Amino acid sequence: MSGTPGTTGRLEKVVVPVLPYVETFELGVACEVFGFDRSDDGLPTYDFHLVAATSDPVRTRFGYTIEVPHRLDLLDDADLILLPAVNSDGIALDDERLEPLFAKLRAAVDRGARVASMCTGAFILGAAGLLDGRRCTTHWMHADRLARTYPTAQVDRDVLYVDDHPVLTAAGTAAGIDLCLHIVRSAQGAQVANMIARRMVVPPHRDGGQAQYVAMPLPECKDESLAPLLDWMSEHLDRELPVAALAQKAHMSARTFARRFVAEVGVTPARWLRDQRVLAAQRLLEETDLPIDVVADRVGFGTAAVLRQHFLRLRQTTPQAYRRTFRRSVEPVGVERRNEVGVGRRSRVGGEHHEPVGV
Repeated sequence: MSGTPGTTGRLEKVVVPVLPYVETFELGVACEVFGFDRSDDGLPTYDFHLVAATSDPVRTRFGYTIEVPHRLDLLDDADLILLPAVNSDGIALDDERLEPLFAKLRAAVDRGARVASMCTGAFILGAAGLLDGRRCTTHWMHADRLARTYPTAQVDRDVLYVDDHPVLTAAGTAAGIDLCLHIVRSAQGAQVANMIARRMVVPPHRDGGQAQYVAMPLPECKDESLAPLLDWMSEHLDRELPVAALAQKAHMSARTFARRFVAEVGVTPARWLRDQRVLAAQRLLEETDLPIDVVADRVGFGTAAVLRQHFLRLRQTTPQAYRRTFRRSVEPVGVERRNEVGVGRRSRVGGEHHEPVGV
């Protein structure tokens, strides 16, 4: 499945195998998300390690080498093994020297640990036999080759990441950030993931099913960006937000607005609203004791039944179960309280009553 599953497994020890010709951006993503001590913000600190098969310096895709302090034995009890991208043209995946790594990846999956890849790291998972019969993805430029190389893998060419627990795969470059935050969110809740994203100055959530790229060109002029409208929508999720009223607010026809929204955001307005409302509900479930029906009303779903329906679809758990797992009794240190989602009753946009966007 793409998107966010229910709560699954602990996330304490994170280990990153560093292979020859590693892509340093994705390696940096792993280090940035899991390698920093953010305990000053009340965030968990991970037992984070880089490992390699030997003590020899590892040559990166760009020619410089890095010293890797630990060996593969640290994979044996890892909660998450995260494979960065590699130059798959520069590394022989049938090299028998990779077999010890493959064996440890298979053992990790057998014991239920998460094993994840970014971009062309999926080829490592495929060579280890971990993509057989699984949904997976990689950078769109390499998706056809991945499908040809591992024909039993169910390669989805269009999504940002796929969570086929316990094996997870991400598309190229920045999608690795989305995958890492998704893993944090799945194991430790939306608040922790959002705070890490805030420290990294990146968007806190892009759904795994979102397209890797959009065919329509983005607007060149910043003045035409929908960003201000998206901010406004985020602050008024409790309102009915039909496309017609949103288009009016953006000074466009409904058809032009819908087309522009997909071009700039990558999903339809209805889907974006649904996802943002679920995220807002997660935050309220974590941070407050509000009854479920009040949470549903505040985020724009109206009733507890509708909230439950979307929560089950996107999170594979119920709002009540999510709250039991992630409810925080003490506010983490250093949290800056931003504007809450709209707390009023359902209201009107654009001066007339509209039916809510179908989500």
